Amino acid sequence: MSSHAQHKFRRELGLTDLTMVTLGGIIGSGWLFAAQGASTYAGPAAIISWLIGAVAVVILGLTFAELAGMLPEAGGVIRYPHYSHGSFVSFMIGWAALISWAGLPSIEAEAVIQYASSYIPGIYSASQGSLTSLGLVIAFLLVTIFFLINSVGIKVYARVNTPLTFIKIAAPVTTAVALLATSFHGANFSLHGGFMPFGWTGVFSAVSTGGIIFTFTGFRPMFDLAGEAKRPQHDIPRAFMLAMLAAGILYLALQLAFTSALPSGDLAQGWAKLALSSPFANLAVALNLPWLAIILYGDALLSPSGTSLTYAAAVPRAFYAYSGNRHFPAIFRHLNSRGLPTAAMVLSYIVALVFLLPFPSWQKMVGILSGATILTYMIAPVTVAVLRRSAPQLRRPFRLWGASWLGPLAFVIGSMIFYWTGWPTDGILLVATLIGLILYFYYFARQKTPVDDLRRGIWLVAYFFFGLAMSYFGSFGGKDVVPAPWDTLIVAVVSIGFYYWAVAAGGGQELLAEAHQVAAEAAAIEDAAAAGLPD
Repeated sequence: MSSHAQHKFRRELGLTDLTMVTLGGIIGSGWLFAAQGASTYAGPAAIISWLIGAVAVVILGLTFAELAGMLPEAGGVIRYPHYSHGSFVSFMIGWAALISWAGLPSIEAEAVIQYASSYIPGIYSASQGSLTSLGLVIAFLLVTIFFLINSVGIKVYARVNTPLTFIKIAAPVTTAVALLATSFHGANFSLHGGFMPFGWTGVFSAVSTGGIIFTFTGFRPMFDLAGEAKRPQHDIPRAFMLAMLAAGILYLALQLAFTSALPSGDLAQGWAKLALSSPFANLAVALNLPWLAIILYGDALLSPSGTSLTYAAAVPRAFYAYSGNRHFPAIFRHLNSRGLPTAAMVLSYIVALVFLLPFPSWQKMVGILSGATILTYMIAPVTVAVLRRSAPQLRRPFRLWGASWLGPLAFVIGSMIFYWTGWPTDGILLVATLIGLILYFYYFARQKTPVDDLRRGIWLVAYFFFGLAMSYFGSFGGKDVVPAPWDTLIVAVVSIGFYYWAVAAGGGQELLAEAHQVAAEAAAIEDAAAAGLPD
């Protein structure tokens, strides 16, 4: 892709920076809201939901770690399907990725406003569950600031994000320790409907729509910034594993602390009726921990702001990659003298502002963005299998152990998480994705895309329609024609078939020319860095 730009991305990010990018994406608004969100679906069993979500995301993320170590480039999540299946699949996955990514700087800005509403009146309406007009204006200003910081350069972003993330980590750690030490009520795990008041349906729903997947999938900006890593093949897999281990332990502790510390009065109407506008801060006030409330209100500005800053850096790389697949005009592949995709940044900023309007609250956006995100992640294990077959000679600094069974397992897990998102959210997402299908065929008619690329993607269209039908007729918000647990079992079994169909459909040496170039450049950079030479 570098041949399409006048300048190159600057490789400024080391292992610490990459780890902080990952943690910066994971520890944002999710830690402030997701414990309550998961509890409303699953009650005390939300702790199981977090375990399921963590394992699922680690399995999916490790497939990306192999790809990013082998082919580190900007917006890699969109680029990788291009190498395995060609333009049609990469267009559709990229379309879903843009749906999921474009609103993320906005959702984090909304989280800042919602928490601040506890001490700044008139910016958030609890009764309507949305920002007021004044709140929207402030959110617009915050998004603008985040993009302006990123417009200076990746080194400035790293210098702001890395220390900010260290500060962000301190607040949730302090919160979990303080609540567990002072306000542990073991009875909360058995009263008010028992440990699992909504059954396994609630546990699975919490994974998708309670904010858990939304929170954990904050790891993805690191893969989008892979083209700016100093030692991408060495550092990217390590940064991912370090960040996911730290985040997994932290979020399990936070859920345990939240569940055990809730006063009985807040649970009088049951878990489903929990509706604290600033969950942990409201809890600190109720438990007479004012010093903790002060920390939380301060961090409620820092954590989402830092994550929004991270996504303001990552989203333009996604537009850049979409252009690299020849699905956007060439102007979005242009880099300025600071190594930044200027046009892609402007477009990302405009789209982020637009996303503030239809979804003016954190909870309203989580389900939509989480479902779209999972659709984009499920292609990774397929791409790993295809590239191992079609390009075995590419250097893989991190090679996923057990990919022959972890690959289909990751695809099945992703399918189930998407299904658990439920109707009508799945319907909205799939219809939006199928709109991309219409746009592609318009593009195909104009560009005369190879027919082989269409053949490689028939499985994806069939998969979308299968998902739409199961969501509509299933038990997660649908018609319940296919009851639980048979609906989830059907999704799992049929998804295995789709995985092997997708792997068989991929491949083609004509797709790999750019991949070999990217891999060779990455290997040269890695070797130069190991030898202490300038890249």
